[in-house]
Amino acid sequence: MRRTTKYPVSGTNSLWQMYKTVSFWKIVKNFIIIQIARYTPFLPVKNWLYRTFLKMEIGEHTAFALMVMPDIMFPEKIKVGRNSIIGYNTTLLAHEYLIDEYRLGDVVIGDEVMIGANSTVLPGVVIGDRAVVAAGTVVHKDVPPGAFVGGNPMRIIYTKEEMEQQRAHSKQ
Repeated sequence: MRRTTKYPVSGTNSLWQMYKTVSFWKIVKNFIIIQIARYTPFLPVKNWLYRTFLKMEIGEHTAFALMVMPDIMFPEKIKVGRNSIIGYNTTLLAHEYLIDEYRLGDVVIGDEVMIGANSTVLPGVVIGDRAVVAAGTVVHKDVPPGAFVGGNPMRIIYTKEEMEQQRAHSKQ
């Protein structure tokens, strides 16, 4: 189960009420920073923008590919470990706005994680160290360390132990 906190709303749907939950000016600032970072080819500049202006925790040598979309409303709830790769056009969400409630949850991505292109990571998810997420995956639950996951719905393709066996056989 994902780790999210639920906040009920009444009347109109929660997205219609978003400026009661997050400042309009914060969203404007985040939008500008994210758009600059999405298109810049300089990885250290992206990380600096995310750390400095969005308050994201980004480990050393982590690479955000072109067009990665961090959460625009709550990017400070995203933490990525060192030496990880977030693939092209991946979306990292820390919020969900629903009809009768909205939910917030931290996204924690470990060290040396590889997330394939066009994936979506939902709020409240932890991706363990050295995990691999296949391209196009919707990460709707935690990923164990070292596992290889993929699909929609996401499922474990190889466990850490099976991945280690695969690596050992490929070196022979």
